Amino acid sequence: MSYFEKRSFFKTIFSCCFILLVVMIVFVSTLGVANITFVNSLKIIAEKIPLINKYIDMKDVINTHRTIIWQIRLPRILLAGIVGMGLSVVGVTFQSMFKNPMADPYILGVSSGAALGATLSIVLGLPFINIWAFCGAILTVLFVFQIAKIGSKVQSITLLLAGIAISSMMSSIISVLMIFNRDKIEMIIFWIMGSVSAASWKHVSILFPVTLLGTMVIMLFSRELNVFLVGDDSAKSLGVETDKVKKLLLVISSVIMAFTVSVSGIIGFVGLIIPHAIRLIIGPDHRALVPFSALGGAIFMILCDTIARTIIPPTEIPVGAVTAIFGSPYFIYLLYRSKKKVLG
Repeated sequence: MSYFEKRSFFKTIFSCCFILLVVMIVFVSTLGVANITFVNSLKIIAEKIPLINKYIDMKDVINTHRTIIWQIRLPRILLAGIVGMGLSVVGVTFQSMFKNPMADPYILGVSSGAALGATLSIVLGLPFINIWAFCGAILTVLFVFQIAKIGSKVQSITLLLAGIAISSMMSSIISVLMIFNRDKIEMIIFWIMGSVSAASWKHVSILFPVTLLGTMVIMLFSRELNVFLVGDDSAKSLGVETDKVKKLLLVISSVIMAFTVSVSGIIGFVGLIIPHAIRLIIGPDHRALVPFSALGGAIFMILCDTIARTIIPPTEIPVGAVTAIFGSPYFIYLLYRSKKKVLG
């Protein structure tokens, strides 16, 4: 199959998957304590779409259901999808840059920095936890970059080691804060485990453009991501300015992660298992891998969040716990495969 035939095929598959995602969003919006039919949920969503809304008959839709769908469920579903999209795209980027299929979006310490910022906010009783988490994430990434610098260059191995070291330090500080503030432990743990239960249209309107723009820029560097897989020396010989490209991609990925973690907490395994699973299905070409990972991450996160909020009604569990249930076995499988490769 030629490149153009593959491109046409992937476009068709992507379009079908996108339609599936839209249908799934409408369907999962019907699930919850309040019983709302698929048709009514579709009407409530379609009512807000210009040109279409004048053809929608809303006589049999009660106002309570409108509020539930439009103000509570839909923002949460969309935010979950955007979070999954961001985690997966950053996961793909890091796995290529570090040439490691087990690299995840939190490898540079973004999650630990955000967690420390959120923990300080909770412990000190400060408002706007999201802002403190965002500041913690950004400051941590800047600190990691500064430590990893060798002259004007940033080597991948030193970046990884710096990320691990700073993450460990942040985790230790969080543990100490939890010990001395036992009354706040439950709130801290719930945030750290990850959730989109506090989702609002404001969160969606902030995170969506950041994630979409970041994803589009990363897609522009799909060729470079392909070349990184064969090594930096080979990339340089093919005319790729590896240092500049890596710095740019690291900055974009870090910004996406900082915004994502600030609204969702730490949701593990999405950025690890989705890119790897998509790679097994469609291959390693990042021209297809990046957009399909974004779509796959959105679908996976929406499914996990739906399980989190509906499995034990009216109580809900952190979505990070659900992703871990699916992700842990897959991570063990990855380790097993890596072990088999090493042993031949």
